[in-house]
Amino acid sequence: MSRPVVVGVDGSPESLAAAEWGAREAVRRGLRLHLVHTSDRGPDQALSPAASAIRHRLGRAVLRTVEERVARACPEALLTDEHIEGPAAAVLLHAARNAELLVLGSRGLNCVTGFLVGSVAQAVVARTTRPVVLVEAGQRSADEHLLNGDGYASPVTPYRDVVLGVDLGEACDEVIEFSFEAAALRGAPLRVLHAWDTSSTASPGPGDPGLGEEPRREEELRGLLAGVLQNWRDKYPGVEVTPTVVRGRAGAHLVRAASDAGLLVVGRHLRDRRPGPHTGPVTRTVIHRARCPVAVVAHG
Repeated sequence: MSRPVVVGVDGSPESLAAAEWGAREAVRRGLRLHLVHTSDRGPDQALSPAASAIRHRLGRAVLRTVEERVARACPEALLTDEHIEGPAAAVLLHAARNAELLVLGSRGLNCVTGFLVGSVAQAVVARTTRPVVLVEAGQRSADEHLLNGDGYASPVTPYRDVVLGVDLGEACDEVIEFSFEAAALRGAPLRVLHAWDTSSTASPGPGDPGLGEEPRREEELRGLLAGVLQNWRDKYPGVEVTPTVVRGRAGAHLVRAASDAGLLVVGRHLRDRRPGPHTGPVTRTVIHRARCPVAVVAHG
């Protein structure tokens, strides 16, 4: 059986937006949409049968509300749902194991800081091996598309670009493939960006490149990026790809690049040696500041 698109829902505006985005993505991929709601309680919190029944009824009510919203917004979606008691992060991590991707809402959008991911979403992103897409409240189907001739977002215009951030210092086939597939499903262009920070070359040490070598280094990186992408361009010949190498901090460049994008894709390295769950600095920057949905794809 195919893996579903799984969405964690709690009835909040951001989870409703996540459910609608997940429904559209499930339809694009020809997959089932599976909604998961959890009654969050600690492992040592005992509930009476009556209290457990009440929590279950409330959970089912949330799921019905979300299902009705999805049915209106995306009637083509094939829906299933599940209510589970337990710690929310643990429940979602377990649900993600059998998911094609997991979709979660983000919260706290404002014009200064972008959206702030909740503690549950942060824990899931930092631990799961499956792709996670974070969606802010207010995201609509039309927002995935270019403006029409009257200057309004329209679901009948072409899709906005998919933007991919690539770190050429790490193998990231999973991240690249996710991005090409997302662009192919949408018939959207793919912009691929690699940023290299030149600050370390200001005072070069023995064997380090000097400032005069920066243009040559940039040209080398362009060639390396082209080589990394070539197999995927061959596999997805219908995807229009624009590779770019820029100088500066990757997080800031990706946030700017994604300002008019429909989806931003970044990677998260699984082999982080630090104790506890972590995301890298670039991933942390974009999930807090990007204004479009952000896909975080774990890779080896």
